[in-house]
Amino acid sequence: MSVYSPANPESVFTYGAPQLKFGHGSADEIGYDLSQTGAKRALVVTDPGLAATGIPQRVADQMAQFGIEAVVFDGSHVEPTDESLEHAVGWAREHGPWDAIVAVGGGSSIDTAKAINLMTTNPGVLMDYINKPVGGGKAPVNPLNPLIAVPTTTGTGSESTTICVLDVLSLKVKTGISHARLRPTLAVIDPALTLTQPAGVTAASGMDILCHALESYTARWYTTYDHKTPEQRVPYCGSNPISDMWSEKALTLLAGSFRRAVRHGDDEKARGDMAMAATFAGMGFGNAGVHIPHANAYPIAGQVKDFRPLDYPADEPMVPHGMSVSLTAPEAFRFTFEASPDRHVRAAQLLAPNAGVPTDATEFLPTVLVDLMRDIDIPNGIAAVGFDEGDIPSLVDGTMKQQRLLATCPREVTEDDIAGIFQRSLNLW
Repeated sequence: MSVYSPANPESVFTYGAPQLKFGHGSADEIGYDLSQTGAKRALVVTDPGLAATGIPQRVADQMAQFGIEAVVFDGSHVEPTDESLEHAVGWAREHGPWDAIVAVGGGSSIDTAKAINLMTTNPGVLMDYINKPVGGGKAPVNPLNPLIAVPTTTGTGSESTTICVLDVLSLKVKTGISHARLRPTLAVIDPALTLTQPAGVTAASGMDILCHALESYTARWYTTYDHKTPEQRVPYCGSNPISDMWSEKALTLLAGSFRRAVRHGDDEKARGDMAMAATFAGMGFGNAGVHIPHANAYPIAGQVKDFRPLDYPADEPMVPHGMSVSLTAPEAFRFTFEASPDRHVRAAQLLAPNAGVPTDATEFLPTVLVDLMRDIDIPNGIAAVGFDEGDIPSLVDGTMKQQRLLATCPREVTEDDIAGIFQRSLNLW
């Protein structure tokens, strides 16, 4: 049962998504797709590791036959920061102007491209647009250029969403920029690009897909909000019939493909199903929203000490976003269970269709999650990535700054609630 009972309940929900092109070989058609926008000069945004594979340059080279000049920027930072985004924006301004952006890579490259697109078309500085209370929460005043997102990892859903996520280094907090104009114009999902994704990256990014689907499925129902005027409407409008459909389908696909994709990365069917699950989950949470696991993930990633995950760059410590989201998810869903027991049970059944509902149904979804995390080598809670009890107050403070996300939780959340979730997430098993 939800604790929210507005006097004037919302009666409207919204839905938005980019145009979509899905399937093996779809990345080879980007030159044509971009030509349909009228673009003549495009910036291809990627990261150094992916640039070394030649994929971004291949994408850029195909544009010439359509009369489009393409330039590759390979300076995206894994887990973007305010400093890395400011560097990217500065480079783009110096080498511009551009009339289209193409992001090739994981969520970090796509989010970097979103920031470049925003800041090369609108006035001000990056902090003006970062969500309140960390930044100014300003909305763009000018239209953005066409943005084509080409994910090479399966997880973030950034190709479907209105969100750009970043670390603000001086505050040691992860936050974001959110506005409908940041949503890519076209998402090109080519599962062939994910075949070389290492097991550690597949596991972490897959947990991001899973939490996107679970959090949007268990988010506040849209009618539990106060009624908004048209100009007050935001992309995160709460769970609704359309987001539910995408979330359920994503969970079903994950049940049959997640473990297989981690253990057998050359399995094209598993990779294709994971790519489709990421797309569906992005279409769900990009409209319904996410809540506690993502809110907790931001300070976990932002306050990292010396953890270096398998299959990620080892030049600096990091907790990958999908991993940081998963580390408190079992406890978060224990906390939210009472708001919508049937939804939590249904989600667990979709993920583990052969499992029976335990006597204490509260434990069903957390148990399914922990079993999965153990199978794919996700760390055993926040202690396993370097945190201890003494860090909990600082982590709680970081979570409470994520009010945009916590507002989507199906239960009201206090600092004590979050502290308890972190405490119980030190060791999950």
